[in-house]
Amino acid sequence: MVLIWHGVDEIPEDFGPTAVTIGNFDGVHRGHQQVLARLLSTARESGSRAVAVTFDPHPAQVHRPDTAPHLIMGIEDRLAALSGYGLDAILVLHYTLDFAQQSAEDFVRSIFVDALHASHVVVGHDVRFGRGNAGDLAAMQELGERFGFGVVVVEEFTEQAPRHRADPLPSAAEAADDAEERRCSSTWVREALESGDVRTAAEILGRPHAMHGAVVHGASRGRALGFPTANLSHDAAGHVPADGIYAGWLIDEAGTRWPAAISVGSNPTFAGVARQVEAHVIDRPDEAPEDFDLYGQNVVVEFVDRLRGMVAYRGPEALVEQMKLDVDAARHVLAASGQGGAPVR
Repeated sequence: MVLIWHGVDEIPEDFGPTAVTIGNFDGVHRGHQQVLARLLSTARESGSRAVAVTFDPHPAQVHRPDTAPHLIMGIEDRLAALSGYGLDAILVLHYTLDFAQQSAEDFVRSIFVDALHASHVVVGHDVRFGRGNAGDLAAMQELGERFGFGVVVVEEFTEQAPRHRADPLPSAAEAADDAEERRCSSTWVREALESGDVRTAAEILGRPHAMHGAVVHGASRGRALGFPTANLSHDAAGHVPADGIYAGWLIDEAGTRWPAAISVGSNPTFAGVARQVEAHVIDRPDEAPEDFDLYGQNVVVEFVDRLRGMVAYRGPEALVEQMKLDVDAARHVLAASGQGGAPVR
């Protein structure tokens, strides 16, 4: 079981020695995963406990709330993802403007040395810490020599980056020819999601991008058209991708993965509809209850691939015909992904 501390006061005095890493870890992408793997190997080799230090809220939300990036995942999902990599503990530091005024030395001394008794600190080349991000790798190494902990530097993790993706379903050969290497980062994940390229986002994350929230009542237009949807609440956690129709999965509270066609946007066929994320479960088995009531459940919606952009149609009849095509396309994409198109319990 991973220990989760919300502040240094919760850390037992006799906890340690530790191998520590630090970061925002938004998305817990493959670059983060490489750091975590190195942290675990360092902890094993040194006989220490592996601890990740992260912040809540994200520092950008404190320093520039009006222009801060949309987070890839909420804090609960971030902690759940971090907990899946074999850590002994996670320290969540409440980030405020006062907290940000600590010097680089004071931060390292109070967190790594006094609270966590660090034997090693695992970081990337671009590590920044302390007031005004004045602390860098050289500063960390100097502080390590002074306070007696080793500094382990992790090389950057890169991934093949598509230069463009006009066709939502390029062939493998086309994708390989049209790629360049790019450093894995949360910024890149956000860029991919904001363009609707959830496949590239999944390649960087190492898993499909997901949102997590309660199912709420909508206008019931989908049900009236024969395509009932589970509408995510507007405060659902996770970055909302670009408007469009996606193939993906809805995972209910029982853990069943239902194949789904997912709509993101305001549905321009109808006037006055607010932007929303809604998932239509496809190929529901005959033995499922007729009401199939997901309302009030906290569900996960995973995005596998974008099928098309959002289009206004000439009335409900044309929309229904397109929705039939979307469901067929979603079924095909999920089957081609190797996950199949039937519920998985």
